[in-house]
Amino acid sequence: MATTLNTIVVDLGTTAIKAAVCTDNLQFETIFSLPAPKISINQGHYVSDALVYLATVEQLIEKCQVHCLAKPTLGLCYQRSSFLLWNRNNGLPVTSLISWQDNRGASTCKELLAHNFQIRKISGLPLTAYYFAPKVRVLFQNQPELLQGLLSNKLCIGTLDSFLIWHWTAGKFYLTDASMAARTQLMDMHTGQWSNYLSDIFKIPLQILPEICSSTGLNLELVDGTTLVTSVADQSAALLASIEKNDSEVLVNLGTGGFVIRYTAELVNMENTGYLNTMVYQDTDECMYKAVEGSLNSISAALKPYPFESCKMEHLAAIEDIYCIAEPSGVGAPYFRQDIGLEFSKATDELTKQQVACLLLEGIIFRVVLILEEFNQQAEIHKVFLSGGLSALPCIQQGIALCSPAPVFNLLQKHSGLIGVAILAKNLPAAYNRESKLISPINESHALEEKYLRWKVWFTQIINSKKTL
Repeated sequence: MATTLNTIVVDLGTTAIKAAVCTDNLQFETIFSLPAPKISINQGHYVSDALVYLATVEQLIEKCQVHCLAKPTLGLCYQRSSFLLWNRNNGLPVTSLISWQDNRGASTCKELLAHNFQIRKISGLPLTAYYFAPKVRVLFQNQPELLQGLLSNKLCIGTLDSFLIWHWTAGKFYLTDASMAARTQLMDMHTGQWSNYLSDIFKIPLQILPEICSSTGLNLELVDGTTLVTSVADQSAALLASIEKNDSEVLVNLGTGGFVIRYTAELVNMENTGYLNTMVYQDTDECMYKAVEGSLNSISAALKPYPFESCKMEHLAAIEDIYCIAEPSGVGAPYFRQDIGLEFSKATDELTKQQVACLLLEGIIFRVVLILEEFNQQAEIHKVFLSGGLSALPCIQQGIALCSPAPVFNLLQKHSGLIGVAILAKNLPAAYNRESKLISPINESHALEEKYLRWKVWFTQIINSKKTL
């Protein structure tokens, strides 16, 4: 029997796509989930089938519609930076969906390295192959006919949101919201519009790009009878679900990689700090909500060979004189050092796998705490919230809580992406109905705190002693 629920929310992740129907007070009906299309990997190219994405999302929305009113509203969040080109006449893709993980833009990053500071200053992002613009520049260099097709209005290009919206409005709307546009490396973070300077640097004409729109209040009538009201990036949705819109709270998410993020009223000076400037969302009055972000790269890959799940708090800092950096693909923001990856201060050949796992966990804890300390110097932190799969480890929770400059809470809620989309779609306060638990450090020893101070000296020496990219 159909209920009176009338808002469908969908989270289009890299590994899974989830959808649910929610009430006005953010209670979810059954959450439906299907695997995301398989990503094919070949020599650094990560691609999947956009039509399978389209069909999968439509299947989940149809399941939700059974529980809705005749004309439900719809809110979506997406993986950022994945994109494709498609035929404007029939809507069929002319490229695969090129994943944010794809590194074909690496050559662009080398060629444009001299422009890195200005690119970061305008876009808020460092010059890396993760983003849309470096990959598209290489694509146009290798297949110039694609650019000609776009300039002659035969093709469209866009991130996953633009592709879905174009399809579901029968080609009437060619849009991307500000939070998705911000991760193309073509948007000016200061104005919320496409940048002429960045367009010239990457040789991507602005006229081929979709229109930048607000993240909510869209009210687009779709061909399936739903009304799209909210479209936003997945990290933005998670942030909306997790912390309040002020600079006193910080979200730490530890999963495949990690990020430490909080809202900021003013854009951070990239020259002084190196932290990422992130667009969270743009409201119906075109007010832009922004955040500052530090990042940890590939931490789950560092841990994968080791029995990290068996590590306990009492195991940490047991080895006093070996320190670790646990980011195999290079140290993330604010350093962006691809020349510094998985490193130990001394040989670990004589250590057990569990001992190495503990050192890696210490390296993750210490990097998070260092970011928190630097955030706290900019503006006092009152609360820190943990989310993501790795943050479920008791020793991670305890370690961060022991060394953090502010009280640490474990977020108990699941499906933060869906919750954040619903908050935006229903115009509810950020962190509405948030569920969390204070983490009280139980270890009376100061060994980990003392080791953190020694690690910080060693880490600073490593950062300063190696050549900056």
